[in-house]
Amino acid sequence: MLIKCFSVGQLGTNCYVVTDEKTLACAVIDPGAESGTILNYIDDNGLRPQAIFITHGHYDHTGAVASVYEATGATVYIHALDVNAEGMDDEMRYKGGDELCFYKEGDVIRVGNLEFRVMETPGHSRGSVTLRCEDALFTGDTLFRGSCGRTDFPGSSAVAMIGSLRRLASLEGDYEVYPGHMDSTSLERERRFNPFVLDAMEDRD
Repeated sequence: MLIKCFSVGQLGTNCYVVTDEKTLACAVIDPGAESGTILNYIDDNGLRPQAIFITHGHYDHTGAVASVYEATGATVYIHALDVNAEGMDDEMRYKGGDELCFYKEGDVIRVGNLEFRVMETPGHSRGSVTLRCEDALFTGDTLFRGSCGRTDFPGSSAVAMIGSLRRLASLEGDYEVYPGHMDSTSLERERRFNPFVLDAMEDRD
């Protein structure tokens, strides 16, 4: 598995292109802006996009979805609760559900030989998801290095965020964490040092 990260847009959203190196099939996660940069990388490396995964519906994660979809025809996945979410990119809102595939807890989407497993991790938005693939977690705006996503937006919930952080921390073993903003980290590091994760784990009772 090859993971390429682009920091795109004014808010520095992390867009990931995740490639099965054997088949060159790939998934694009959260193309929030700068579709040309993303598509040039795909073309230059002869990749075959099969899926566009949206971790949540805010505009900084969906702004280039329409352009990448139109150029590649890859299936677009989002949780149904985040369709037309407050803060969704206007072009995505206009398209509505006509060109979207809704994923939910427990779904497994294959991209080449890779399997992406969907975990519902609400809090930052009602339909936020984390995508688990091999030893990687793509956490969107749920879990950051040393922090977590904001819960003061429409559709956000601090209570739900605590439950989602606790759930991620409770996963067996360690994972590389690829968040929606800022640097990557490891789940074990966040279990040990992230104050929001530590509070969530203490709140389990």
